[in-house]
Amino acid sequence: MIKSSPYDIVKNIMMTEKATILKEKNQYAFKVAPKATKLEVADAVEEIYGVKVKSVNMLNYKGKPKRSGRSPLPGRRANWKKAVVSLAEGSIDLA
Repeated sequence: MIKSSPYDIVKNIMMTEKATILKEKNQYAFKVAPKATKLEVADAVEEIYGVKVKSVNMLNYKGKPKRSGRSPLPGRRANWKKAVVSLAEGSIDLA
């Protein structure tokens, strides 16, 4: 990926039930740019939040087919990518 802002790579932090459970293990889930790599995500999280990243796991999600109203033509939600980041020390302040 082309050198870009960390905010272009890390879209937002995910606040779901599963992500809350991961927080107890010092792991955080982020929605990231579809073409981002593990190294880019690690660098972006370190720069944005000021923490040390131990590892990054990536998951690709395929968009679900959806219908819009009564239209017989199916639409589709966008494909997206999730990154689960393990921190070496410290934690991310979400307040």
